[in-house]
Amino acid sequence: MKKNRFVTGFAVLAFSALVLGACGADDNGSSNSSSSASSTAQSSTAKSTTESSAKVVAGGDLQDGTYKLEEKNYSNGYRAVFEMVVKDGKITESNYDNINENGESKTKDAEYNKNMEAKSGTNPEKYIPALNDEFVKAQSASGVEVVTGATHSSESFQNYAQQLIQAAQAGNTDTIEIDNGADLKDGTYKLEEKNYSNGYRVQFEMTVAGGKVTESNFDYVDKDGKSKQDDADYNKNMKAKSGTEPKTYIPTLNDEFVKAMGEEDGSPADVEVVTGATHSSHSFITYAQQLVNAAEKGDTQTIEVDNIVTE
Repeated sequence: MKKNRFVTGFAVLAFSALVLGACGADDNGSSNSSSSASSTAQSSTAKSTTESSAKVVAGGDLQDGTYKLEEKNYSNGYRAVFEMVVKDGKITESNYDNINENGESKTKDAEYNKNMEAKSGTNPEKYIPALNDEFVKAQSASGVEVVTGATHSSESFQNYAQQLIQAAQAGNTDTIEIDNGADLKDGTYKLEEKNYSNGYRVQFEMTVAGGKVTESNFDYVDKDGKSKQDDADYNKNMKAKSGTEPKTYIPTLNDEFVKAMGEEDGSPADVEVVTGATHSSHSFITYAQQLVNAAEKGDTQTIEVDNIVTE
């Protein structure tokens, strides 16, 4: 088993851009740019409270129930446990925590809290309740703002929250088990969005060989299977407005992911957000994490994301 990542508040751009995403999203410069921006922000999330007035045109509703996720392995003495309650189609409770072998919360570890506070300006006693509160408020995974000084923990929270949302859309109350830190099993792992937003949906394929990620093929495709990278008008408009475009940032994200996973204790969290494509970067990182979780278990079944699309 490879060494588990220490989930703390060290600087990782991958999730910190959640804050930036509130200020600037991917934009192709068209008259339908708000839809374009939401295509990635909403592709991995359920409808947020700020979108409650928007008309949902695709994507599954959350089914009432209690949904659970837990890490199998301890890292630095703790593992994540997460319970989400849905009532009347809304997330009413979020109970994410890190517990030790005695079931004691990291929020109660006085020494850990003191040391982390001194080093990063926050600690589990502060950021864990903050993440839970933000999730219920936002009603979406990407709507959870990063906690400064706890970027890795925030990014991990978003990944697990998204997996619980997907379970709630399917009404699947089986506990999701994450074999965190396990060696990646060789194979091809796939994820795809079910619904098109602004004419495109995500397709993502990751190849593992020799226990390493050797290929990453993330893309947005239209109903004809054509890549957004080949949409000249889209690329031109987005480049003019945000300084980047799909034909630039998509290959960059794929390359950075393979590179990051080749490092000791590598993680999708090490993929840097592409300036001007923050929402796409967030979506990429969340989906990459899901594929890594699948590879840790050797589960090659295609992950289908019933992404919410509004107009």
